[in-house]
Amino acid sequence: MRLRHITGSEDFVASHSAVTHDPEKQKGHWTELFGNTNPIHVEIGMGKGQFIEQLALEHPEINYIGIERYDTVLLKAIKKREALEEAGHNLSNLTFISIDARLLSDVFAPEEVQRIYLNFSDPWPKEKHGNRRLTSPVFMNIYKTFLHKDGELQFKTDNEMLFDFSLEAIPSAGWTLTAVTRDLHHDENMNAGNIMTEYEEKFSAKGNPIFKLIAKMG
Repeated sequence: MRLRHITGSEDFVASHSAVTHDPEKQKGHWTELFGNTNPIHVEIGMGKGQFIEQLALEHPEINYIGIERYDTVLLKAIKKREALEEAGHNLSNLTFISIDARLLSDVFAPEEVQRIYLNFSDPWPKEKHGNRRLTSPVFMNIYKTFLHKDGELQFKTDNEMLFDFSLEAIPSAGWTLTAVTRDLHHDENMNAGNIMTEYEEKFSAKGNPIFKLIAKMG
């Protein structure tokens, strides 16, 4: 899907306090940025931010980092955050970074992150683009460099092709699937506490089933 550019989005993101600039300098020191030793959870490809912002509101005992490489999209997440803060909500446990997921090993130290969320990632449907999928072995090996040994990855999508691909690709990268559902919203256990993304609301309203898996290293 082609993004519509928003004039000034680059400058807006580059100067906003909700964004951690030069995140490579925080590698191994994210607890210092947050001012506590709470667990760190990250969402890779957070889109407009609804999911991670709601998580941060519901779980002040966890630190969240939203990762979005497109400034046009990140601007919308920041605006949504500003509205929440103006309404009196505290989001001091949340920061954003703008970076390509291929570079995350430069941003996080070994075992620095306890949970990774991947929500409605680009399916890259052409077979030749398989390595661009965020659940491909290429990316799963990157996540291994910074996920805690007892941490986990949670992945949601409405794209069955991408889900089937992930069910094979993730174990092939040395991970273990610990939970799988092909109909999240009708799975009582896996849907408990589920927070919907903007895409999830849109797709489920059309009657599309939502697929979800949870994986751990090893």
